[in-house]
This record gives sequence, structure tokens and C-alpha cells, in this order.
Amino acid sequence: MYFRENPVLQRELLVNLRTNRAFLLLLGYLVLLGAIIYLAWPTGRIDVTDPAPAKALIATFFAGQYLLASLIAPNFAAGSLTGEKERQTYEMLLSSPLRPTAIVLGKLIASLAHVAILIFASLPIVMLCLPLGGTSLYELALAYLVLFLSITTFGMISLAASSYFRRTAASLVVSYLLILPISLLGALVLGFAFLRELSLSAGQLLGMGLWMTFFAGVVCTVLFLLTARRLLHPPDVGSEGHDVIDEEAEREQSVGLVIHRDRFPDYLFAPPKRTDLLADHANPMLDKEMRSELFAQGTLMLRLVIQIGMFLAIPLMGWCLFISPYLAPWYASYIVVFNMLVGPVFAAGAITSERERQTLELLLTTILSPAKILAGKLLAGLRVSTVLTAFVVWPLVLAAAMVPELWANWRALLGYLAIIIVTCLTTATLALFCSVLFRKTSVSLMTCYLVLLALFAAPMALRSLVTAFVDRPGWVDAVEWSGVMSPFAAAFAVPLEASEVWLEQGMKTQAQQRAGNWPLYAGFIGFSLALDAGLLATMSWFFHQRWRVIY
Repeated sequence: MYFRENPVLQRELLVNLRTNRAFLLLLGYLVLLGAIIYLAWPTGRIDVTDPAPAKALIATFFAGQYLLASLIAPNFAAGSLTGEKERQTYEMLLSSPLRPTAIVLGKLIASLAHVAILIFASLPIVMLCLPLGGTSLYELALAYLVLFLSITTFGMISLAASSYFRRTAASLVVSYLLILPISLLGALVLGFAFLRELSLSAGQLLGMGLWMTFFAGVVCTVLFLLTARRLLHPPDVGSEGHDVIDEEAEREQSVGLVIHRDRFPDYLFAPPKRTDLLADHANPMLDKEMRSELFAQGTLMLRLVIQIGMFLAIPLMGWCLFISPYLAPWYASYIVVFNMLVGPVFAAGAITSERERQTLELLLTTILSPAKILAGKLLAGLRVSTVLTAFVVWPLVLAAAMVPELWANWRALLGYLAIIIVTCLTTATLALFCSVLFRKTSVSLMTCYLVLLALFAAPMALRSLVTAFVDRPGWVDAVEWSGVMSPFAAAFAVPLEASEVWLEQGMKTQAQQRAGNWPLYAGFIGFSLALDAGLLATMSWFFHQRWRVIY
């Protein structure tokens, strides 16, 4: 019932592994890893007596694979149970003779099967690096063990989140908020540093592997039992009336942060229910989206987003703004990452949700123009994501007032705020564009995440790779200017003046050694605004075409 005769596992494997998406994902994954090895491969004559280049190459390969697999794992696991709820087959699944543990185990194995295939397919690529020397088979085995344990843990976290939410978008964003800090910490702190600097014996590597296995096993076992218990006594089944949450009852039962619609700043992203008539010339689409659509599923996701975001912001704020103010670009980058995860959630389902509810035709037959419909959808999602992002922006403003070393860098702080504002607009606009193109919210959201990752993170990763391994000045300059697409590159392009305190303490980093790159910063602002304008114009044209041709 758990493995060979588990119908949930068999069905998920047959349906998911035979899709075109699985093949394209495997192809793109291997092409990307192969490109990393190609760019990082040592040029010239290889000196086998010097293991440093080979260690750096394999460490870069595994760090890239670790981060890629960490980003891919939640895509499959976060929608395992929410997909059943959205298809209204959740109650049928729970009423089957299957045990809850069998259901959870089948969903977990099926969701991780995609990632396991990707990891196994990378073995031939890493085997090409072994003849270079510098890495033993024991170190390679430990690296793969860490990779498999991490992916299993991330999949279990996403599956547990999927049991608590009704929509895949909410489950996915909470999973990413929990997993992304852990994956970055694993890539930086562990960072496969033992492949770079440590020379451990086989016994030490075995002991390290056992400790990691024990820790991951405890976390996965606890989450597995909690998820199975929730399926055994499900609080989210019953009549369809449960699709609308009783906010008073939820406020009484909620733990931690409580959202009050009539108080500041809660009413900025969760306005109270309307008790009067809508004003003349107001946009009813915007009013409807803000007051009911975004919060009909309860406030659990919003509360978790705020609490997790603030929990992560507090140590980063203290270190990057107050203890070491010259690290301010890193905190601005954290705000950008937060908005990358949160921003698309509230706009990626704007149009696809109408299709899924089969209300799009009714919407298009109203007297509302396409411009009003798109404006209402965009402003509603943009307002919520911007207010949520503002919860982690206020430490930047607080540091500007309290840290004397930052007073002389007020232009840089204004530059960071401009980057954050433009990023908020870009994430919301791109999510709405994906919602117009696709028919399912999950596909729209995942496509938006992939495009944002390619635009924002790929230029930084490519620049680090080329700078570290490619000794060609032309390549470095070309990759440097690809940063016009990335808010991270723009944040580090803003110059910071080194104060006397920084110089006395020896805190003169690369950010202070260079004069900055204002043309790159201006290029990012111009590129982002042009991209947003182009997406809006395309949506308007596409919407008019559908209005006239289809409806």
C-alpha cells in the first residue's frame, strides 16, 4: 500500500513524468549545468599537482546544482495537496481506503521523483571533472548525500505547507520563504567548503554524513507525522461554504499576528468590507479585488508572509544597516528577493482565476473596458505586494535616520528605494502578463518566477562565474552590462562613500573601492520601465483582440 500498491504514487508518476514539461525541465537543467562546467573549465594546460582549480570547479558545479534543485523542489511538492483542493478531489482522496501516511508518502515520492531524476542525470557531467583531481570519491558521495537530504527536506516542507492552504500560490510562496534562506545558508555556510579547503578522511566524511542524515530525518519525520495527522482529522473539508472564511472566527483562533481590517496599516492591504455605495466613476474591478477576492481564502498566508519576512529581516537589518552599514546593498537585495517571492502571488491569478471559475466571459460582457479591468487587477495586486514589501523597507528608512555613517549616503539610500519601487512594479506587471497568457494560475505563477529568476539573478550568477573562471576582458565587460536587467546589480552599482569610521575599522570593501556605476543603475531603471510599458501595451492589445475575436 505504501510503495508498489500505492495508487496515489502510481498515478502521480504516470501523469507527471510523461508530460512535455518533465522533458523540457530535464533538458534545460542539464544544459544549464553543462554551461556552468564549460565556462568554469580551466583554460590552458592543466596542472594536476595544483588541486585548487579542480576543487573550485566542482564546488561551483555543486553549489549551482544545489540552488537550482532547491528552487525546483517546491514547484512539484507545494501543489500536491492544494491541487486536489483546487480540482475539488480532496475529499474523495481522503474518503478512499488509503491511509493518510500512504497518501503523504505517495505525494512526497512522486514530487521528488522529478528532482531525483535531474540529480542522477547530472552524474555524467560531474564525472568529467574527476580526472582533474582535487576531489575524492568520498567527498563526491558526501556532496550528493547533502544534496539528496536537502531536497527531501525541502520537499517535505513544501508538502506540509500544501496541507495548510487551499491555493497552490499561497503554499508556494510560503514554501519559498521558508526554503530560500535555508538553501542560501547551506550554499554559503556549508558552501561545499570542505571541497574547497578541508581535507577530511573517509571516517570524518562518514560521520558528517550520519549527522546530516539524522538531522534531516528528524525534520522530515516530524513534518510527515504532522501532515498525516492533518489528513486524518482534516479541518478544511465539508460544504463548499468553507471556501469563504469567517474572519471573526479566524481572528479568534489565529496564533501570532492578527489582521484587523479597520486599523493601520492593515487596511492598506486588507480594506474593510464596504457598507456604502460605490462612488461614481470608481473602478468596481479594483474595489472588488481589494475587498474580497484576495482575502476570500483567509489571512493565514498573509500573516505567515509578514511574520517570516520580519523574522528574517531583523538579523539582516542589524548586521547590514547598523553594525556594518557598508553592507546596505545586501539588505536592499533582501528586499528585492522578498518582493520577487511575494509580488507575483497577488497578480499571477488575476485573469487565470476568472478562467478557472468560468467567469471570464461574463466579465468581458460587462460595460467595463479592458483598460479598467486590467488597471483594477494590476493596482490591486500591486497595492498588496507593495504594502507587504514596505514591512521590510522601514528598517532602511530607520537606519537612514539613526546611523551617522549613512547620512552622507542619502543619495544611495534614495537609489535603493527607487530600485525597490521599480521592482515592485515589474513583478506585478509581469505576473499579470503571465496571467493573461496562460489558463492555470499555477502555470502562470511558475512561469513568472522563472522569468524573474532569469532577469534578476542570472546576470549576477553569470558575472560571478565569468569573473572567477574566464580570463577574457571582453566577456567580463559584456556580462557586466547585462546587469541592466537585474535590481541586484543596480543595488551594488550605487556608490557608497566610505566614512572615517569604516576606514579606521578597516571596513573598506569592494563597494567602497569602486566609484560605482551610475550608467548601469540608470540602465536598470530605464530597462525596467520600458519593459513594464511594453508588457502593459501588449496586454491591452491582446485583451482587445480577445474582446473582438473570441467574445
